[in-house]
Amino acid sequence: MSVTTMFQILVSSMLIYATPLIFTSIGGTFSERSGVVNVGLEGIMVMGAFSSVVFNLTFADTFGKATPWVALLCAAVVGVLFSLLHAVATVNFRADHVISGTVINLLAPALAVFLIKVLYGKGQTDNIHQSFGYWDFPFLSKIPVIGKIFFKQTSLIGFVSIAVAFVAWFILFKTRFGLRLRSVGEHPQAADTLGINVYAMRYSGVMISGFLGGIGGAVFAQQISVNFSGSTIAGQGFIAMAAMIFGKWNPIGTMLASLFFGLSQSLAVVGAQLPGISSIPIVYLQIAPYVLTIAVLAIFLGKSTGPKANGVNYIKSK
Repeated sequence: MSVTTMFQILVSSMLIYATPLIFTSIGGTFSERSGVVNVGLEGIMVMGAFSSVVFNLTFADTFGKATPWVALLCAAVVGVLFSLLHAVATVNFRADHVISGTVINLLAPALAVFLIKVLYGKGQTDNIHQSFGYWDFPFLSKIPVIGKIFFKQTSLIGFVSIAVAFVAWFILFKTRFGLRLRSVGEHPQAADTLGINVYAMRYSGVMISGFLGGIGGAVFAQQISVNFSGSTIAGQGFIAMAAMIFGKWNPIGTMLASLFFGLSQSLAVVGAQLPGISSIPIVYLQIAPYVLTIAVLAIFLGKSTGPKANGVNYIKSK
């Protein structure tokens, strides 16, 4: 195997596994920048994956090759609706953010599996026939060496997620909306005195996290698992949270952290094809992403400084 081919396999698989994490971690960044801790990213991803697969199986004949892309919109809407449960609990009823998110994580898989049994009479869906697959970029894929590594047999939705990271950074740090969102997460009382609707901004942050988290779950289901069961989203939401913390609540930082975690996940799949890694027992490669998640949280959680009002309920009268 040539060095170019080896890097092509590595980069392509890294991007495929990082894409769901990029979308979801950026969503979590918006939520926590508004002051709402969203531990329920895992549950939102589950509902996004479930709804996208059901939509894909139902409308594949109608939309053809565009089905996975339309299913992303369906998953995004479901993610927003599901995130509203968290928003209502934390913003209006001032519930503990971690407990509310944990309830969502417990509710989503049970609800999804129940609906699958109602719809299909079994514990998992059939495999979808319209998935994202691989993509060759016109012209760019013909560039010597670089074209083969980065632009041939790669993930189009992966490059879309990277573009979304830069757009999210611009929105957060270069727009009036982003400034207001960050001010609410840092000092809601001061923001309120300036006429900013704290509740509306926090709802916006949570709903954006639901939108992007639903897309993240849909990408995982339609690009990696190609079906849905109760174990399809196994810890992806928590890895996305680790990427968000590792990236210091910055969309570009979380994108880079997601690529790192995506690389660690992909090695368990393509490691057998790579010299030097193929000799490592597969079980070590499979547990690596979760070990890295624990390590990142243990090392960086105390050192990383998030929004000051993150997780603090706001009472307007005070």
